[in-house]
Amino acid sequence: MQVNPPPDQLRLIRQTTLCQRMDLSANGLAKLRAKDPTFPQPIKFGESRQAPVFYDEAEWQSWLETKKAERGAA
Repeated sequence: MQVNPPPDQLRLIRQTTLCQRMDLSANGLAKLRAKDPTFPQPIKFGESRQAPVFYDEAEWQSWLETKKAERGAA
C-alpha cells in the first residue's frame, strides 16, 4: 500500500522517473533545462557525477500546468 505525503510536504522524484514521465532521455531533459530557464532546478545529493538527482514533483507539475495554460493563450 502506497501512502501519499500531506500536500505541504516535499515530494521528490528521481530524474529517471521524470524522464520517463516526460518521455525524454537524460540528454533531452538537459537540453530542455538549458533552453527553458523556468524549468524547475534539480536537487542533487552529492558532488559526484553518480550522485542521485531529484526534482520537486510539485514544482514540476506547476511548470507543466503553466506550459499547458500558455498553449491555450497563444
